[in-house]
Amino acid sequence: VDSSSSRRGVHRPCSVMLLVNPHSGKGQALSLFTGHVQRMLNEAGVPHTLVITERQNHARELVREADLSQWGALVIMSGDGLLFEVVNGLMEREDWEEAIQTPLGILPGGSGNALAASIHHYSGAQPVSSEELLVSCGFLLCKGLVSRMDLASVHLGSSPSNPTRLFSFLSLAWGFVADVDVESEKVYKGRLAYLPVDEREPMSANATLPGPPDSLLVPLDQPVPSDWVVVPEEDFVLMLAMYQSHLAKDLYAAPDSTLDDGLIHLIYIRAGISRTALLRLFLAMEKGTHLANNCPHLVYTRVRALRLEPYSPKGVITVDGEVVEYGPVQAQVHGGIARLITR
Repeated sequence: VDSSSSRRGVHRPCSVMLLVNPHSGKGQALSLFTGHVQRMLNEAGVPHTLVITERQNHARELVREADLSQWGALVIMSGDGLLFEVVNGLMEREDWEEAIQTPLGILPGGSGNALAASIHHYSGAQPVSSEELLVSCGFLLCKGLVSRMDLASVHLGSSPSNPTRLFSFLSLAWGFVADVDVESEKVYKGRLAYLPVDEREPMSANATLPGPPDSLLVPLDQPVPSDWVVVPEEDFVLMLAMYQSHLAKDLYAAPDSTLDDGLIHLIYIRAGISRTALLRLFLAMEKGTHLANNCPHLVYTRVRALRLEPYSPKGVITVDGEVVEYGPVQAQVHGGIARLITR
């Protein structure tokens, strides 16, 4: 869907629920809000109610139960973790299809501000400092234009009979990027497979889970369909699946990604890369030039779905920067199902 034609305004004068995590951004999120954003919202005539989250998953529970007809938008002032909670709380509702169309806004107030950096980038603006990024996102919020945003459905499958499903707006990562306690020479063993963009044979999906059916996926304990590509190598340094441009404010990981292109941008680095070459790639990623480096160990491809089966007994997998259960995982993109306040 062309995002320009799908943009619409936030219904005014509906109130905005503004969720703030007081512990994010080294405990400065609340003072950043009162110091920068509150006056902008007041001057723009945007009525808002401040909700301070008290614990992990507080926001998830809140939006799962909230009467959404009262709110014109849900705005998150924190890092990416709080938006992850809100998206999943909305998708766990019985009325998920309507609920996920509630416009979402993001104000960077945490350590991981990847989505805020991506939105700023999509608007055509130059990279800025953290405080300027907050003001930029505040202006976008006051204008209140809404675009469609892709989400990915992620299945975690250590128990095939009872898989966990999460919804992700940013990334799925394994290996070097996810593992904080990383040894630079570490190799992660596993099998990676994906459905290329030009292949698309939807199947009848298991509709027992709430949320949209995953018509491109088969259960994790079954082999991948025949039109999938199985990567021949099984030794990796990292795997990164992205659906936005930025993995962090200064990591421009998927330069071709847009908010609602209906694609997963898959990057993996095969084992054998030198430490120097790996460092060079991460430095290039700050400017988004890593894909043009012609590094023989790096592979980039655009896919609709993927599956990763780690063989290494220990490791770290993250979804939107949040550590999840380690084990087999698969994902499928759902194009444009969420709404995000953007340029």
